[in-house]
Amino acid sequence: MKTIAISGSPRENVGKRDAKELRYEGKVPAVLYGGKEQQHFAVVIADLRDVIYTPEVNFVEIDVNGTKTKAIVKDMQFHPLTDVLMHIDFLQLFDEKEIVMEIPVNLTGTSPGVKMGGKMVQKLRKLRVKALPNKMPQSVEVSIAKLEVGTLVRVRDIEGDGYVITNTPEDTIVSVGMSRALKQAETEAAKGKK
Repeated sequence: MKTIAISGSPRENVGKRDAKELRYEGKVPAVLYGGKEQQHFAVVIADLRDVIYTPEVNFVEIDVNGTKTKAIVKDMQFHPLTDVLMHIDFLQLFDEKEIVMEIPVNLTGTSPGVKMGGKMVQKLRKLRVKALPNKMPQSVEVSIAKLEVGTLVRVRDIEGDGYVITNTPEDTIVSVGMSRALKQAETEAAKGKK
């Protein structure tokens, strides 16, 4: 998995007034937890752009006063009106401890059902994946090369290499249904046979 490096400065005071001052300076209050104790620090909002505003999922390497820690984004709070990032929480990673992340689905191949005029519907764009950090995939590959009209791929059909998908096994990831044009063509063909 790709890792993005950011640097932060430790926070001495933790409270509403301190957080407001940080935001005024263009910084975001942040917390790193999961280790022995919580670590409060501040990050320049521009440094978080690649971490937050991306469809990809990444690990984050946080450098606070020369101490580097590998983590993932666990939670973010945005201002309800301006959509500005107000606070971000990170969870520290350990090589021997499994984590759960929302990983994007990457559809591969070309569906013969779509070529025939079927309509592809992707119900799940992300899957909950449980794995050790070194086994966490960048994306979950789902092949649609065998999808005919009226067929689908469920969560249970996906084999993980070193990871487990924790979504409900019966959930549909992608399906190919009949488009209106295909239904109309079949109805007209059926009328023509009579």
